[in-house]
Amino acid sequence: MLKLLTTRLRQGHRTTRYPAEPPALPPRFRGRPVIDPTRCEGGCRSCAEACPTDAISFDGTAPRVDLGRCLFCTDCERACPGGAVVFARDHRLAARTRADLVVPGSDPLAPSCAALDEKLRALFGRSLKLRQVSAGGCNGCEADVNVLGTIAFDLGRFGIQMVASPRHADGLLVTGPVSDHMKLALEKTWAAVPAPKLVIAVGACAISGGPYAGHAETHDGCDTTVPVDLYIPGCPPHPFTILDGLLRLLGRIESGARR
Repeated sequence: MLKLLTTRLRQGHRTTRYPAEPPALPPRFRGRPVIDPTRCEGGCRSCAEACPTDAISFDGTAPRVDLGRCLFCTDCERACPGGAVVFARDHRLAARTRADLVVPGSDPLAPSCAALDEKLRALFGRSLKLRQVSAGGCNGCEADVNVLGTIAFDLGRFGIQMVASPRHADGLLVTGPVSDHMKLALEKTWAAVPAPKLVIAVGACAISGGPYAGHAETHDGCDTTVPVDLYIPGCPPHPFTILDGLLRLLGRIESGARR
């Protein structure tokens, strides 16, 4: 026992200090894309042609990226001859509405993610129980959600916990494109959660269907089946991106303009 205690003391503090300190992101992390329309060369559409999920559209000559469809594969960045699209290191990607996932959108400096209203923050701000539903996911997003329960992130210190029964939950955290055989299960799980309740869509599949969008046996994301209160894009989203979205939803991080 003494050896165990000594080893633990030597290990020190292993839990991330986020949000008090900036997150430690890996060198290969791909965050919010930055678009510079002045670098677009005439009628070039190379970035859109390279995108595997049709996440890029054009507002006149300026490209726009739909983060809800984006796989963060950087094919568009590599294909663009002028460097108009570059994936930066901003992990703050969550949004309350589907329209707010379009970059740059009408206001590229809009708040990253508005918190719940005062009444819901009073209910869920200090204790939020979520039932995770894998609606046909590949286990990528599911794995990064599970990571939040480890000592490095310790989701429970914020009062957020995953529970086994929807009847014990305040909302659902959904991953996967909602395959045909999971649609009824998602509907029944949603119905079992007592009101008021939330739905959080995690990952490109849960938001838009991801690479499976348009397939006959998927339903192109969970907002075609249940109402969504928070969208967290990525393929899969980094655990810090998920944590950031949850904390902003609960008002634990103030949503200011993006840096």
